[in-house]
Amino acid sequence: MCGIVGLFLKDRSLEPQLGQLLSEMLITMTDRGPDSAGIAIYGSAAEGKAKVTIQSAKPEADFAGLENDLAEAGIAASVSIKSTHAIVTLAADKLMAIRPLLTAIRPDVRVMGSGDSVEIYKETGLPKDVVARFSVRSMGGSHGIGHTRMATESAVTTLGAHPFSTGSDQCLVHNGSLSNHNNLRRELVREGMTFETQNDSEVAAAYLTSEMAKGKDLGQALTGALDDLDGFFTFVVGTKSGFGVVRDPIACKPAVMAETDQYVAFGSEYRALVNLPGIETARVWEPEPATVYFWDHQKAA
Repeated sequence: MCGIVGLFLKDRSLEPQLGQLLSEMLITMTDRGPDSAGIAIYGSAAEGKAKVTIQSAKPEADFAGLENDLAEAGIAASVSIKSTHAIVTLAADKLMAIRPLLTAIRPDVRVMGSGDSVEIYKETGLPKDVVARFSVRSMGGSHGIGHTRMATESAVTTLGAHPFSTGSDQCLVHNGSLSNHNNLRRELVREGMTFETQNDSEVAAAYLTSEMAKGKDLGQALTGALDDLDGFFTFVVGTKSGFGVVRDPIACKPAVMAETDQYVAFGSEYRALVNLPGIETARVWEPEPATVYFWDHQKAA
């Protein structure tokens, strides 16, 4: 099962509505996966700044005094708390340094994602409760992806929820299962990748991160996934400026897409798209098996 959604805005006038539109799409998919839910929002990027989304099961203890502790360690940062998550904003050149520092001073904190623009919020529970907890409806941005999970291969935990982020401004949601993820995980570990969970979707995300680190764009990395990943899968992936979709050659998992002059939208089912503006005149289609669909704000400019 599982339900996945994605929205890539072409029309900048819609950007203030991204969180609202994406939340409604995800809530509509609730019965495809009531165990956990998550959303990645790509918002504005401040010049010279980066953001890290962190999560804690004990936010009152772990987030208290965090700004001061980071400052004492030489990293000036602001911390914006949202329930069990917090957004740490810091100088972009300090991004690589903050992860080991967080491990040292807040060992129970987990990094959900990082980059110039992405914020990732995920927790156990229904989509309506997750989006309300983090006030997702009020968030603006250029594109985003979401997932509601029915756990079939691993425990129902926050870390096991989607989206998975294994690279800067890159994240993935997945419906399906991979058969060769353990072998691929070992190969990626030899390349220096690290993993937080046993979830096969995290391996898929790390594979794309590894391929893009070799100079590929998202579309090229997704094309490579068709040869290198075995199993049943539908991936919706976000990068800082891009949005991609791919299904395996059998394409047994449901998927539908819609495109207008204002946006590109993805849903596991058409009902996730019915409240989007202008959907009645959109080009609506089922994405073809083994076919990469890829949009990029930078390439469209």
